[in-house]
Amino acid sequence: MDISQLSQAIAISALPVLFAITLHEAAHGYVARHFGDMTAYAQGRISLNPLRHVDLVGTIVVPLLILLASGGRFLFGWAKPVPVNYSALRRPRQHMLWVAAAGPASNLGMALGWALLLKLAIVLPHNLYTDAMSAMATIGLQVNLVFMFLNLLPILPLDGGRILASLLPHRAARRYAKLEPWGLPLLILLLVTNMLSVVLGPLVDASFTLIRHAVLL
Repeated sequence: MDISQLSQAIAISALPVLFAITLHEAAHGYVARHFGDMTAYAQGRISLNPLRHVDLVGTIVVPLLILLASGGRFLFGWAKPVPVNYSALRRPRQHMLWVAAAGPASNLGMALGWALLLKLAIVLPHNLYTDAMSAMATIGLQVNLVFMFLNLLPILPLDGGRILASLLPHRAARRYAKLEPWGLPLLILLLVTNMLSVVLGPLVDASFTLIRHAVLL
């Protein structure tokens, strides 16, 4: 990939990746506030402004490095985690499930939004603008599906782990919570051994194909 192609890939990918990462975090804060935890609100994190959620390393540096290393084929990153005070929720175990689920749900919503933009790019008269719109919408759809399925993995501290902990019986949930320090090393191991792609790839590809076919109808 030459410099011009890389610059184009960054320009097209920047907005979808930024919103996929940051609005995922904002969704956690909105739902936590709904269930009584005002921590994120007090820190100004209940916002659709991506700049409030940007982490220099996770939202900018890491995605750029991964984009370079993969030749523009893969993107990954994170935003500043929205603080959630478990004990401040009115019904902590039950409500934490919804707080955790809000992130992946927001990615699903954004994926469907990008799919509608893709449909618009297809039905409009073809030109350079619709080409760029189609490319951005395709990336937005793919990135949000990756983030949704990644965060639904039942590994703490991912959202899927929080959801599972909320569903387990109390004793099992406490034992499961003790595994959280091993979550990040496990994710890194899955990433470097390519097992993460093996697990997520079929889910993302099948969902992308299904949504794209629905859009093209």
